[in-house]
Amino acid sequence: MRFDKPIGTFLLAAPTLWGIALANEGFPSLRLLAIFSAGIVVMRAAGCIANDLADRSLDGHVERTRLRPLVTGALTVKEASALLLLLLATALGLVALTNPLTIKLSFAGAGLAMIYPLMKRITHLPQIVLGTAFSWSIPMAFAASINALPSALWWLFVANLLWTVIYDTQYAMVDREDDLSVGIKSTAILFGNLDVRIIGLLQCLCLIAFWRCGVAFALGPIYYAAVAIVGILFARHLWLIRDRDVEQCFAAFNQSKWIGLIILTGLCGHFWIGISSG
Repeated sequence: MRFDKPIGTFLLAAPTLWGIALANEGFPSLRLLAIFSAGIVVMRAAGCIANDLADRSLDGHVERTRLRPLVTGALTVKEASALLLLLLATALGLVALTNPLTIKLSFAGAGLAMIYPLMKRITHLPQIVLGTAFSWSIPMAFAASINALPSALWWLFVANLLWTVIYDTQYAMVDREDDLSVGIKSTAILFGNLDVRIIGLLQCLCLIAFWRCGVAFALGPIYYAAVAIVGILFARHLWLIRDRDVEQCFAAFNQSKWIGLIILTGLCGHFWIGISSG
């Protein structure tokens, strides 16, 4: 369940909390926060188990994953499957505390999370599936908060999707050689020698999407300051990965958690301080 590696939880929490902050103008109920916070932990754990089940025959050939429980035999497939079903049932119980629209959206979100591990065998763009799965928490947050899906939310959805492709491509650059040897596909492999340039392009598009989100929701200077800081961090990450050094690529990925916090601070700061561009 990767409780010892919370980076994935932070990365899933970011879009979820962004959506909740926007949908509730910075003041969500404690009940809503509790439901979604528990859902973040549960679904991240479920996604990790689904990933390990799908990759159990491949993980032993990759240095970073060769000691996972299903590879070493510390855990059986039956035990992992039972835990996965328990977590999915728990997630369903949590979403049942919301409303019918959120429940309907949750099935699509769970489906995306479960099929993502298989995409690494089918397409060189599994990061897009992961980005869609992580971003799905944004419309769910709006549905649970206001029982509606305003068109403006999709700018935030696109921003998070692009951001996910960025950091997960950096992550895939760490495993590129091992992935090539075992046949796992990724954007890092697809982009090849253009990887750093394409990541830079995606960073620019991501910043544009964050900006458009600010315009759509009439956000103020505090939010835009946060987006500007994200732009500075993007430039730093691009510098770190310029030589494709494995440790530096992982460092860039690991620092991505701060981007989620910066955007959240910008959103909450806007609503709490009350400065509006509108």
